[in-house]
Amino acid sequence: MRLLLIEDDPMFGKALVRGLKRNGMTVDWTRDGQDGYAALQRAEHAITLLDIGLPGMTGFEILKAARSRKASPILVITARDRVEDMVAGLDLGADDFIVKPFELRALLARIRAVMRRVNDRSNSLMSSKEITLDPSTHVATFRGIQSTLSAREFSVMYALMERPGTILSRGQIESRIYGWSDEVQSNAVDVVIHGLRKRYGKDVIRNIRGAGWMVTKSGS
Repeated sequence: MRLLLIEDDPMFGKALVRGLKRNGMTVDWTRDGQDGYAALQRAEHAITLLDIGLPGMTGFEILKAARSRKASPILVITARDRVEDMVAGLDLGADDFIVKPFELRALLARIRAVMRRVNDRSNSLMSSKEITLDPSTHVATFRGIQSTLSAREFSVMYALMERPGTILSRGQIESRIYGWSDEVQSNAVDVVIHGLRKRYGKDVIRNIRGAGWMVTKSGS
């Protein structure tokens, strides 16, 4: 999952990016409100984590501007703990609100909850034919056997299982697993997918010659 973080605190932002990446997420980080809103408009991210007290353009201003556009879901992260600020953020269109300081696992749970609502799923499990992926634990279940995926394996598998039956090119997968500041490794996607196909079978993760890869829909 690729996230946009709009946060001006360098120490907090750095720690948050590190924690999110350890949990298999790709993070693009902007430290200015105007730059963050510009990134939000490009609609490249599954969810945006938005601070309120930002230079250039406040979080409330971003929420107000984003409300009139089709933007990714927005989860507000802020040190402001007044009820008035929470109400204002939610009324302006935020999908959820969490107050600093918080434990990373609490934020991850909020992210999963927002994505379930957006995707209209009753639970967090992602399923495709013979394989099920639990984003909360990075555990994949294949023919009754569970295995924990590495961060990179999880990122690739999550991208494929977001839309079963849809072909993703190498470039599309790379856009999900690499952030702006990450160096793209030429054959990393091929290596990860080769390992996943060896583990789960070529019928579960199909190679569409000249186009990319896809996971098969349930019942196909």
